[in-house]
Amino acid sequence: MEPLGTTGPTILITGATDGLGRALADRLAADGAALILHGRDPDRLERTADEIAARHPARRPGTVVADLAELAQVRRLATEVRDATDRLDVLVSNAGIGSGEPDGRTRRVSADGFELRFAVNYLAGFLLTLELLPLLRTSAPARIVNVASLGQHPLAFDDLMLERSYSGSRAYSQSKLAQIMSGFELAGRMPATEVTVNSLHPATYMPTKMEMREVGRSVDSLEVGVEATRRLAVDPTLEQTTGRFFDRTRDAKADPQAYDPHARAELWRRSLALVDHDDMT
Repeated sequence: MEPLGTTGPTILITGATDGLGRALADRLAADGAALILHGRDPDRLERTADEIAARHPARRPGTVVADLAELAQVRRLATEVRDATDRLDVLVSNAGIGSGEPDGRTRRVSADGFELRFAVNYLAGFLLTLELLPLLRTSAPARIVNVASLGQHPLAFDDLMLERSYSGSRAYSQSKLAQIMSGFELAGRMPATEVTVNSLHPATYMPTKMEMREVGRSVDSLEVGVEATRRLAVDPTLEQTTGRFFDRTRDAKADPQAYDPHARAELWRRSLALVDHDDMT
């Protein structure tokens, strides 16, 4: 990836080749942001960057390829971002897999042996955040936006990988609550003047490929999710807002476990061990 210019906020979006991430990238490019787009498929990723550059020719987005089901690739992704830019204003942790198709309803594991939805939806974003945290802090005021869900299930710490009782829905909902919980925990460890951390349910059943294949219908438009996520990423009125969960643009309550400091601390400790990373907060 070529080094980025320094004008406009620099924003990394994971899962940027389809659905919400793709539409958000297009909107932020129109706003003048310097984008770094992540995807798993290099050809699709380059096409996405080319299409955005054709519509918004001020700058072509940078691109980084990684399969988030492998932690070594997450680390490489972070290295490429650090090499490409000396600042990162916003990390939008959007990449993930749903509760069923096209990723299946049976239990699967990641390259590192972790339950797949917990690995991709939560652990990959957790590790990427830690790896990029020094860059975010030196770019203060910076923001982290976790694209989570209203679908949440309490974590069973004696069976985090759901080896005893598995369903795709439970695995997905547990991974999304883990995102929110670690976001709350990180927000409590970071001055809001340096980095804010917020999570959101962007919209309900948007007409994305993942939702339409699994659910077969939409409720909210894609634009609803784009605007809700964009708001947390760049709205100046939210500059000091941190440690919150939003339902679209409304302040909302997550599952009660997210407000249990002992549960959050336990998830944080276990997550550090699972990704083999030092605590940098």
